[in-house]
Amino acid sequence: MSDRPRFSAWRPHPWHGLSPGREPPARVQAFIEITPFDRVKYEIDKESGYLKVDRPQRTSSLPPALYGFIPRTYAGRRVGALLPGASDGDHDPLDICVLSERPIEHAEILVATRVIGGVPMLDAGLADDKILAVLESDLVWGGVADVGDLPPALVARLVHYFSTYKQLPGEPPATSVGAVYGREHAYAVIRAALEDYRELVPDSG
Repeated sequence: MSDRPRFSAWRPHPWHGLSPGREPPARVQAFIEITPFDRVKYEIDKESGYLKVDRPQRTSSLPPALYGFIPRTYAGRRVGALLPGASDGDHDPLDICVLSERPIEHAEILVATRVIGGVPMLDAGLADDKILAVLESDLVWGGVADVGDLPPALVARLVHYFSTYKQLPGEPPATSVGAVYGREHAYAVIRAALEDYRELVPDSG
């Protein structure tokens, strides 16, 4: 057995070059784009793989959890078919929110997570689900098995954020958010997103 370390000689693309996790859909890896401390929304530049400024946060509301995406996922037709009223997926990697008891202030990091549910969101008629997960081995949230185990106030905060984070005063809502769903439906969404990605990038393995 060799003791030589395994490493990538070049920085892998966060969307295409990283693993979706060791045991998807139950346990997935999240690439974090923004934290609860960010007043600017950052997102991955799909061509270069680096973070770019998307826009300042539109309101005083800040993200209630770590926010990013699951590598090698894609919200295409299969993801869209799982959300009533959606004409398609939003053609982005699948979004994920990660709960952590300890403040994590750095973005552009990898987080091992356990999936507990999701928030269904329609954005301009496209499915834009937000998977909910907990940081693996978290001392407070690590025992949560399903979104129903979370405090109702925290769930309400997540739903409120996604209901309003794109809306400006005096403008009609840009998105619509439904009732949160549990882990089994979240698993189905992740499986669909993995399949949509394999269709988008057939040689991804």
